[in-house]
Amino acid sequence: MQTTDKTKYQEGAVILVNKPLTWTSFDVVRKIRNLTKAKIGHAGTLDPLATGLLICCTGKMTKKINEYQAQEKEYTGTFTLGATTPTFDMESAPENFKDIAGIDEAALKAATEGFVGEIMQLPPIHSAIKQNGKPIYLLARKGVDVKVEPRKITISEFEITKIELPVVHFRVVCSTGTYIRSLASDYGAALGCGAYLSSLCRTRIGAFRLEEAVDMETFISANSAPKTDNQ
Repeated sequence: MQTTDKTKYQEGAVILVNKPLTWTSFDVVRKIRNLTKAKIGHAGTLDPLATGLLICCTGKMTKKINEYQAQEKEYTGTFTLGATTPTFDMESAPENFKDIAGIDEAALKAATEGFVGEIMQLPPIHSAIKQNGKPIYLLARKGVDVKVEPRKITISEFEITKIELPVVHFRVVCSTGTYIRSLASDYGAALGCGAYLSSLCRTRIGAFRLEEAVDMETFISANSAPKTDNQ
């Protein structure tokens, strides 16, 4: 008979989750809380269309959230060139289509150089940053004029790993607070053709790696109450 031990989660644990596509980070937190009955938080939001490493801390380990959230992060994913979207990703429809015929491998790789190091980045208006106590993406969806200020971030590594135009594959190592959606938009602007984020996976936070993470289906199965003959 399958048994579960929720005490370890209630006392304090670090759970590395591979966040599923379309789930919000809060969906993951809520599901784990319902299963374990533990106090819980996460160390860094992933957008619904992103997958990858989400660090969830329970019990006394919630004190570590800020520490983990501040650590360096690594992402892989794809940009689609030749168009932009209002949200900088695939949550909104592509527009402003442009020809990419003149863009070659040398141009794609050279354009990354302008983003490596300490730079100022403008966060997307469709983000969870709060203005007057409300997430600005809610205001942006209503057509409210949203103003965001540039933020200082650090990109340690930015490489193009594969080219399948109009799609380019990338790997980025960056500081906390970096918006990869904004990087996609800025990278497309540097190339002169526009770009948006078409897939994203967080592969590392500090020393924690995606390879160590559990998928939600496995976690749910391992921590669900066993069925009885009457169920």
